[in-house]
Amino acid sequence: MAETPYAPLKSSFSRSYQTGDSILHELNRTLERALKEGRLLDVARGIKQTVEKLSQTPVNITVTGNSGNGMSSFINALRIIGHEEDDSAPSGVVRTTQTRAKYSSSHFPNVILWDLPGLGATAQTIDNYREEMEFSMYDLFIIIASEQFSSSHVNLAKVIQGMGKRFYIVWTKLDRDLRSHAHSETLLKQNIRENIQKELQKERVNVPPIFLVSNLDPLLYDFPMLRDTLHKDLSDIRCCGPLSTLSSTFEMIIDDRVASLRERIDEGYLEHSLSVRDDEAMRECLKAYRLKFGVDDESLEQVAQTVGTVAQEYRANMKSQTHDTLRRGDWRLRVMTCVLVNGFFRILRYLPGLRCCVPCFRRMKHKRVLLLVAQDTKTILKKILKDSISPPQT
Repeated sequence: MAETPYAPLKSSFSRSYQTGDSILHELNRTLERALKEGRLLDVARGIKQTVEKLSQTPVNITVTGNSGNGMSSFINALRIIGHEEDDSAPSGVVRTTQTRAKYSSSHFPNVILWDLPGLGATAQTIDNYREEMEFSMYDLFIIIASEQFSSSHVNLAKVIQGMGKRFYIVWTKLDRDLRSHAHSETLLKQNIRENIQKELQKERVNVPPIFLVSNLDPLLYDFPMLRDTLHKDLSDIRCCGPLSTLSSTFEMIIDDRVASLRERIDEGYLEHSLSVRDDEAMRECLKAYRLKFGVDDESLEQVAQTVGTVAQEYRANMKSQTHDTLRRGDWRLRVMTCVLVNGFFRILRYLPGLRCCVPCFRRMKHKRVLLLVAQDTKTILKKILKDSISPPQT
């Protein structure tokens, strides 16, 4: 797939793509139904399908900074194309970008890279520049700097942070700095980073990711790390907002199931509502709830295979993995099942006025098992969501 630039645009550009929330709406009902029925495998498959759809959402990334800092050259380097190629961003020692232009790259599918005129080229103030360049339409900003990190860079960072947007600082001419300084590479890079951090902190700007690169060689210095970080943040931008909504929906569904089952336990309708009388009965109760919520061993194996990890990743933090881990992981249940407490309630069975406390106590233990399995289900769902956005390294 060839890299194709787009013609420069005027400032009257508006978004025209579908948001993640509308994409999720197509799958929400299916996922909710699967979760209510304890079909965790179908939930995992649905999440994976959702992430695949969200990955097609366009993301707008803009490159900005002072004129002459090498913004167009950086875009070419990020796209891994030469300045002489027909579809490259125009660059040179004089100001070459007069109006904003957008570019695509096969290395970053569904990403629009915007090359903005340098600050001061079209407006005199940062507020005018923000309005003219329509900062609100961008998802991520890359502030380019070289030679010095000036007050203009700090003001840009301050404005972007105030908008709640993500941004990076990229120092673009490290190769030239290394040739003109006697310091070692390690010391020079440390000095540049510390200076950027100090200038940002003076204005109470949170320090973003900082990358020191050479536009002439996109394989050296921090360029590979920049690309890795950008790929991860693209997934985050596309998925985290919509999937956070989905995570909240999942929690509400589980809470509703727990409330409904607690009522049935209190009313004595469930098969095991009064049967948690000993360890063996509790094991059966635990097994029944793990099946009901879809966190039994077989289901977890299938989910792990779908997501691309191992089932032990899900079992590792489960209190309800076994009867023993259940008791060890929860002090309340440990107290309820200790020899002293069980002995006390055995005595109560023979006291006419107090024997009614025994079934009540069993229901308490039963509801505690239910709650712990539900909590584990929430934890597992969060991990499925996380692993679906950023697949585990194998």
